[in-house]
Amino acid sequence: MCAKPISADEPISAAEGGWVRIRGIAAFAGRSLLPVRVAGRSLLLVRSEGALFAVERACPHESADLARGHCTNGRLHCPRHRASFALSDGAVSPGWFFRDLATFATRRIGEDVEIWIGEPPGGRSAP
Repeated sequence: MCAKPISADEPISAAEGGWVRIRGIAAFAGRSLLPVRVAGRSLLLVRSEGALFAVERACPHESADLARGHCTNGRLHCPRHRASFALSDGAVSPGWFFRDLATFATRRIGEDVEIWIGEPPGGRSAP
């Protein structure tokens, strides 16, 4: 099954950055992938091996919806192609020649999740 493309979002400047509180961890309800809309951006929360990650929802190759993909061994797999991305830093799998997946810092505050939007503290900025 091919995942339909999703629309690209506008870049967010560092001046707009900050922690944004979203749904509680209970929203996963046994799932490992949870699509969310945060500060006007389509993101994907991924729970993998006890850790929580936030990444852009559209594949950088052809904008396939990564919420239709799957996650194994710390990698998010595109549902349209055989490309995968490291959840830790968004690095694309070998053999693919397009940009890495944008990642966003996350933290838990009690039962809620916060995502850093903008220039991440100590990390790469999202496109």
